[in-house]
Amino acid sequence: MDSEVFARIRDYLADQLEVDPEKITPESDIVNDFGADSLDVIDMITTLSDEFGVEIPDEDIETFHTVGDVVNYLEERL
Repeated sequence: MDSEVFARIRDYLADQLEVDPEKITPESDIVNDFGADSLDVIDMITTLSDEFGVEIPDEDIETFHTVGDVVNYLEERL
């Protein structure tokens, strides 16, 4: 997965959660692998929603576990 969406999410996570970008893969679990809490996830989704111009309902956020989940969701709506 080498999409622009993945690259932008990877850069965001690396910056916000202080994670080495090389360790971020589509299979990475946002909470378990990076120690993100629910506030981190909400902040990420709000930022990405604004950046990509995609409205993300709360019930959809609950389905995001891996980086790939978020990438696939956004790519399907762009």
